[in-house]
Amino acid sequence: MPHLREAQRRGAEPPAPSGMGDAVAERKSLLLRLDPAVHDAVARWAADELRSTNAQIEFLLRRALSQAGRLPRTVGAIPRPGRPKADPEDAPDD
Repeated sequence: MPHLREAQRRGAEPPAPSGMGDAVAERKSLLLRLDPAVHDAVARWAADELRSTNAQIEFLLRRALSQAGRLPRTVGAIPRPGRPKADPEDAPDD
């Protein structure tokens, strides 16, 4: 992905992949260098909680920010994976 590397070299935001919705465009990308043992521990923890490693890292960062009183009020909830719950009003009549 030469365009991605070029954007990273300049410090600019890489272009959003084509065909992706606005929700993806709002997310920030971050290259994070971790000790392999730390990464393995986080990956195992994520698997135990049925999360991706990325979602686990975001969960931990949000919790740390909240506990430190530094989580901005404008931060929304972490999107839940899977299909949204059905609206009871949309349920078929039996």
